[in-house]
Amino acid sequence: MSATVYKSRSRTLRNRLLIAAGVVVLLVAGWLLGRSSASSPTVAEPPPPSSSPSPSPSPSASPPPPARKITLQVEDAAQVSGLEMQDTSDTGGGRNAGWINNGDFLRFDHVDFGPAAPASVNVRVASDTDKDGKILVRIDSAENPPVATLSTARTGGWQNWVTQTTDMTPVTGPHTVFVTFANEAPDDFVNVNWLEFRPSSESAG
Repeated sequence: MSATVYKSRSRTLRNRLLIAAGVVVLLVAGWLLGRSSASSPTVAEPPPPSSSPSPSPSPSASPPPPARKITLQVEDAAQVSGLEMQDTSDTGGGRNAGWINNGDFLRFDHVDFGPAAPASVNVRVASDTDKDGKILVRIDSAENPPVATLSTARTGGWQNWVTQTTDMTPVTGPHTVFVTFANEAPDDFVNVNWLEFRPSSESAG
């Protein structure tokens, strides 16, 4: 065998061995890569942010309604007992109740004080006598205990008008209002033009 033939066979064998070795290396690398992928831990994705709405703030409480001013003109009374009406010289004109004596009364129907109670009542009065007397405001019956009591006094004349004020027991909602009069002497003791229920106490004018 010539040296040239021997060298060709030796080169061929070496090439085959190199190819076989390369195939083995590729197979081993592929096996290792597959095993590594199979054993890699799965990383869990974080859950999406919650889409539930945030609680709405509770609405603020509404302020209580203010007490209303209510004016009762004596000429608008649904019932008059004992006293008489006369033209008045008081501011605003109209008529006033006069010749008022013990046991007389005025009745006013459908007076709605609303949800907030007034704190006082103003009474427009005139008197020319030193005889004491009382004006009493009662609710729903002329016999019920008074919710307001005003003591009268001389004002300097039967048409010399002043406003006197007294506190009252709280009253709310619709009622019949009775204004009753009391004195010990059987004499006329006061004239009245109007009553005004107020949300707070006021000085007499």
